[in-house]
Amino acid sequence: MSERVLMKGNEALAEAAIRCGCRHYFGYPITPQTEIAAYMSKRMPKIGGTFLQAESEIAAINMVLGAASAGVRAMTSSSSPGISLKGEGVSYLCGSDLPCLIVNVMRGGPGLGGIQPSQADYWQATRAMGHGDSQLLVYAPSTVQEMVDTVRRAYEKAEQYRVPAMILADGMLGQMMEPVSFPDEGESVQNEKPWALTGTGGTRKHNIINSLFLKPEELEARVKERFERYAAIRRDEQLAEEVLMGDADIAVVAYGASARIAVNAVKAARACGIKAGLIRPISLWPFPADCIERAAGKVKKFLCVEMSMGQMVDDVRLVVAGRKPVSFFGHTGGIIPTPDEVLAQIKELGGVH
Repeated sequence: MSERVLMKGNEALAEAAIRCGCRHYFGYPITPQTEIAAYMSKRMPKIGGTFLQAESEIAAINMVLGAASAGVRAMTSSSSPGISLKGEGVSYLCGSDLPCLIVNVMRGGPGLGGIQPSQADYWQATRAMGHGDSQLLVYAPSTVQEMVDTVRRAYEKAEQYRVPAMILADGMLGQMMEPVSFPDEGESVQNEKPWALTGTGGTRKHNIINSLFLKPEELEARVKERFERYAAIRRDEQLAEEVLMGDADIAVVAYGASARIAVNAVKAARACGIKAGLIRPISLWPFPADCIERAAGKVKKFLCVEMSMGQMVDDVRLVVAGRKPVSFFGHTGGIIPTPDEVLAQIKELGGVH
């Protein structure tokens, strides 16, 4: 590992992608993720890579599709409205079984909204990123270091299962600066891609990458095969962190930047004599249902904290299935909850005033 350096989240993520073998970046500027594109524009020419500022977000995601078809590690990034524009191309990527990395540094919405941090794209990322029967791998880091580390996992799991992967961050994580360490250059191992469009050399059949299947039976068979992979992802790829959950009566569930706030509230609650703990989903799809299921058998109440009007809370409620009360607290529009606000909610649930 390299020495620790102080970097902004967006720039650290871009550098991590380069060190993981990404040499093809296609994007379009939009706050609060523009530093990713700016960083790539400086670094890619120096390492023999491709940086291309597309004419639109729609063009950028389709350029990613073309590069991914050739088996290379490709990447795009944007913020909430720009990700919406990429939706059709993401569905094509899913339908073509192509791995790639998509980064969403979320901002407030709907519409143009504002440029402050938000987590209101959870439903979009985990439910409806593109049309048709499809899913993305979705990861939610909570520190700049974890943003760096998640890039490697995202690429490797995307290639293993042949699905696009998304890192779902927010303006707070993208803009903040923290010390980070990077894996040494050359550590990343890229899987063989026998399906890629690399030229046959006269030694194999032609590969065809396509998402159009006009015969209903053929399309259904393709989708069913894809869902077998999704089932394996749900079974094997759930990720979550638990803090002080061993004897917890109240489980606070929060991801990304909200988890940074919630963990301080949980520790403050412990100082007040309330047995609170934190569950931090790291993979949003697959959602860490197993972790929530275990907690549902032990805790008395759940509290979900999000920078939205309540989206992940739906997944928690689906797992808990009415066995325990599930409450929600959040802000939207770019307002960040404070530890004191979350602590007040925990106190209310714990009957402490």
